[in-house]
Amino acid sequence: MWKRWRIRIILFLAVLGPGFITANVDNDSGGIFTYSQAGAQYGYSLLWTMIPITIALIVVQEMCSRMGVVTGKGLSDLIREEFGLRITFVLMVLLVVVNYTNVVTEFIGIAGSLHLFHVSKFISVPICAFLVWALVLRGDYKSTEKIFLVASLVYIAYIFAGIFAQPDWHESLRATVTLPKRSVWNEGYIYMAIGVVGTTIAPWMQFYLQSSIVEKGIRVKDYAASRLDVIVGCIFTDVIAWFIIVACAATLFVHGMGAIQVAADAAEAMRPFAGDFAFILFAFGLFNASLFAASILPLSTAYTVCEGLGVESGVDKSFREAPYFYWLYSLLIIGGALTVLLLPDSQLVNVAILSQVLNGVLLPVVIILMLMLINRSDLMGEYKNSRLWNWIAWGTSIIVIGMTLVMLWGLMTGH
Repeated sequence: MWKRWRIRIILFLAVLGPGFITANVDNDSGGIFTYSQAGAQYGYSLLWTMIPITIALIVVQEMCSRMGVVTGKGLSDLIREEFGLRITFVLMVLLVVVNYTNVVTEFIGIAGSLHLFHVSKFISVPICAFLVWALVLRGDYKSTEKIFLVASLVYIAYIFAGIFAQPDWHESLRATVTLPKRSVWNEGYIYMAIGVVGTTIAPWMQFYLQSSIVEKGIRVKDYAASRLDVIVGCIFTDVIAWFIIVACAATLFVHGMGAIQVAADAAEAMRPFAGDFAFILFAFGLFNASLFAASILPLSTAYTVCEGLGVESGVDKSFREAPYFYWLYSLLIIGGALTVLLLPDSQLVNVAILSQVLNGVLLPVVIILMLMLINRSDLMGEYKNSRLWNWIAWGTSIIVIGMTLVMLWGLMTGH
């Protein structure tokens, strides 16, 4: 019995990485801002969204992982082969635009977190931009993945920040499994609920996960362990999101602090109520999340575009072997860092919010293309979607389309 479990554990550790990393990096600067705002403005009343969000995230991420294992191809590769170069090119352009705004948001998080320790953005942003560029340019897949796994574990800091905030545990757990009273369902609350859902499942995640599965060489016989990697990553990342909401609800909301302007404000504002240790943990968590995502997002974009256009990509290849891959990666980092340095601080929050809106606009297109691919018997064979998975995935895409329409309506009408 122990021997069988030991083999399973060893196999899981061997494939651990793509699913865990991809899920956790979504708790980036924009995600932390959204979760912090949810807790600061509405207390525990948005915690009920965490359970359905986790289910949807598991389904979408598992679909990508399964397609990568069965086909041995990245998502953009499959889209090009099955839907043609024209659709692929348009999708790649949209993804580059959306991911550029996301990269800018990560450097906003870096600047904001280190500003709490009196470090100017003109020092923090260039140094961190060089670090994330050198990490991938000078590393290989195995060493890069190990660094990313360690960075994922640093998110535990938010669990401790939540504990030190001394929340009402009974109320927070009750709010997780029950819907709030009708009195809180106003326009602002619904908009924030949309934001919480929209920041959790981003388009780039699907492309990056499938590419990582392919590059790691995970085979069909190892898929059970790879699926577990995805499930563990999704659960872990949403537990972290739950604690971020709880930490801000127990401090900022309880003491009437209300809305925050940037995620870094949450750390500064909770210091008088939760102490210096919670402040340091929250600020350190924000820096780690932003630096982590600033590495992954450009990498994901470079993978996706190069695969979609049929050119060489991968961190295990040299600059000479994959020049387009490394140039695109470098340009996204340089452009994101320069944007943060050139924009006035008053505009940075608007850019961060815009990145989340653009994610929501693009996501339904990606999910629908995924569903069309994964339900093809000639492509997936016996590994195509089950009826339950289709219901959940189509339901998720319809909900996200509705979220997008609501967000766009709010932007057009100024609400």
